[in-house]
Amino acid sequence: MKLVLIGAGGHSKVIRDVAHNAEHTIVACLDDRYKELYFTSGMYFGPISAVKAVLLVHPDAKLVIAIGDNGTRKTIMQKLMLPSSLYATIVHQQAVISPSAKIGYGTVIMPGAVINADAVVGEHTIINTRAVIEHDNAVEDFAHISPGAVLAGGVCIKQGVHIGANATVLPNVLVGEWTTIGAGAVVVTNMPSYVTAVGVPATIIKTKMVRGI
Repeated sequence: MKLVLIGAGGHSKVIRDVAHNAEHTIVACLDDRYKELYFTSGMYFGPISAVKAVLLVHPDAKLVIAIGDNGTRKTIMQKLMLPSSLYATIVHQQAVISPSAKIGYGTVIMPGAVINADAVVGEHTIINTRAVIEHDNAVEDFAHISPGAVLAGGVCIKQGVHIGANATVLPNVLVGEWTTIGAGAVVVTNMPSYVTAVGVPATIIKTKMVRGI
């Protein structure tokens, strides 16, 4: 599969490795650090606004928004106004995915990640290195499950949630939209939307201003 990456930062570097592992070909890397579209070393580089020009050259290519920040991924997706079917789902060969799991467009599954039976992962979501998504989980669009995080059975992760590295969410717990769970936290009860929670057990330390996301 031919891929166009949107974003040229650190997360993009990781996605390049995942894409190469899956034997995909990256034909363009677009980021607003580039002022104009140019071709070098077998790839196009240019601003994000050049995406349609690149797709004219590679009409069979798929897109990945290769940016770690959840809100930025959503903003770019909305600005591009492209159909979901134009986005690729990228899965590292060392990830373990149940045949009954469902994974949305634009989502990237990193090496060592496990997604178990009847889990549903939405669009433009990051399941990072060695994260575990247990059976019957629902992970909504634009979420990021960080390296080593564990979601036990029946967990519901709403849109835009960030689960920090090595955090754990206990069975049947809901984490509200655009909430951040700190690294190493253990979430034992439902969490509301737009908060930051840390610690064991996880405790709310901050309420976020609601953004126009």
